[in-house]
Amino acid sequence: MTETAYDPQNIFGKILRGEVPCHKVYENAHVIAFMDVMPQADGHTLVVPKTPSRNLLDADPATLGHLYAAVQIVARAAKAAFSADGVAVYQYNEAAAGQTVFHLHVHVLPRHEGVAPRRHVSGMADPTVLAEHAERIRTALEG
Repeated sequence: MTETAYDPQNIFGKILRGEVPCHKVYENAHVIAFMDVMPQADGHTLVVPKTPSRNLLDADPATLGHLYAAVQIVARAAKAAFSADGVAVYQYNEAAAGQTVFHLHVHVLPRHEGVAPRRHVSGMADPTVLAEHAERIRTALEG
């Protein structure tokens, strides 16, 4: 198997450099979390390390520690913000596994009993709705 190099021109790299806007909900020295523009559920958030990695397979273990600590923080806030029954956490590695953006990231989806997630490719969400959802999660983080 040939390893593919990290491409800093991926959309998350551009978000990290401030070249593309996002609806940020959380940030620390190691990660940023923002709303997925094609959400599978209300409150669908992405948690992205600032350290460049294609995915879990090439990430430094220290990066993973910081990433998953932030995933837990965001998951708790998203669950509270959307009065969810649970939270799904997804992470994909390489195209064969469903990865479409080749910068390590974790999907956090608030889930409600009996409500199936939407298809990820259902289209872009209304930016106003994303801003409102981001605000709900930020408020939960403060609480």
